[in-house]
Amino acid sequence: MKIDGPRIPPAQGKAQSLVVLLHGYGADGNDLIELGAQWRRQLPGAAFVAPHAPTMIPGFPPGMGGGRQWFALDAYDPNLLRRDPHHAAEIYATMLDGAEKAAPVLESFIDMELARLGLGADRLMLVGFSQGTMMALHVGLRRSPAPAGILGFSGALLGADKLKEQIRGRPPILLIHGDADDVVPLEALFAALNGLAAADCPARWHIGRGVGHGIAPDGLALGGAFLAESSGAARLAR
Repeated sequence: MKIDGPRIPPAQGKAQSLVVLLHGYGADGNDLIELGAQWRRQLPGAAFVAPHAPTMIPGFPPGMGGGRQWFALDAYDPNLLRRDPHHAAEIYATMLDGAEKAAPVLESFIDMELARLGLGADRLMLVGFSQGTMMALHVGLRRSPAPAGILGFSGALLGADKLKEQIRGRPPILLIHGDADDVVPLEALFAALNGLAAADCPARWHIGRGVGHGIAPDGLALGGAFLAESSGAARLAR
């Protein structure tokens, strides 16, 4: 299976890095590609691409746009997560199988994009929103060499109990979450930070006050600065 999606070329010259934008459940690549337009001035040498997830959500109303998923969320219950955060590990464990099945498709797409642009794997940066953050963390932490950075909005870490034995690189990570998120509750951020720390992979984080399940201006600005910093560090390390 192959995937594709909208692209934005570098603002200046040949691509020096690749930013892959991974959308959330029920959307498609068109939902996140606009982030590339927002960050072009901070990342003039970056190429942006936002692939569509590989499958459609069964029964999604036709003509509404989006409707794609990286994996099914049939058993996901955010209300249970809010009522009892101790269920987090159990809930995210049920999603791990779906992420593992989607990972090879995404990996293949990333590798083809890097080859198309003539870039090494260390010039990759992954950005995710919601389910896209789950995929960015799952794939990015198992790549070698590691991406230059992983930026996640409103997401979660899957398979935390297996991460220490599976991790292949420890890239810079920034996780951003709203404290009013009713889709992926804030508890998911703390669970992700704990899971990453247990795998000796520290991460930076930011909580958006009054922010729901979305990307607010402060998160957009912090994310752009993080990617610019990560891109510069990758160039210096090369």
